[in-house]
Amino acid sequence: MTDLPEYILERLFDAPRDLVWQAWTDPALLNRWYGPGADTVIHEFDLRPGGVWLGEMRWGEKSMFSKVTFQEVDKGRRMVWHHCASDAEWNVTANPMMPNWPRTLLTEVRFEDQDGKTQVRLSQTPLDASDAEITCFAKMMANMDGGWASGYRIIDDILAELQA
Repeated sequence: MTDLPEYILERLFDAPRDLVWQAWTDPALLNRWYGPGADTVIHEFDLRPGGVWLGEMRWGEKSMFSKVTFQEVDKGRRMVWHHCASDAEWNVTANPMMPNWPRTLLTEVRFEDQDGKTQVRLSQTPLDASDAEITCFAKMMANMDGGWASGYRIIDDILAELQA
């Protein structure tokens, strides 16, 4: 497969860019909205190129781990990272819920001012993926909006609190 599917989600937040950036990069806020419906634990968050974000989503006795390695960070404007499923020791593994999910997603998040509000553009593309992983990602893209939208509604609440 040569044409890679790209998941794109754009959203306008009613808050200045610095506050939206804070919601995405302050672990005390990030763990409130990332992985809605799960207890999100951020074990490490080192926001710099080469730094990692080690996260765990818990549902009762079950956990799912992920490892993010930041590739680029332009404070307040852009983040690029490699997003991988991992085991509890942070070794990259296949996704335990979907074995054909891409092992690595190239993720980019852009933040742009728009009349006192902030436009966020999230994109994800499989990186170094097999045909089976690309196919799985392409099939699941339509379902990804729901999870992100749930988290974004929580960001709206966080932003309201920060602006109060």
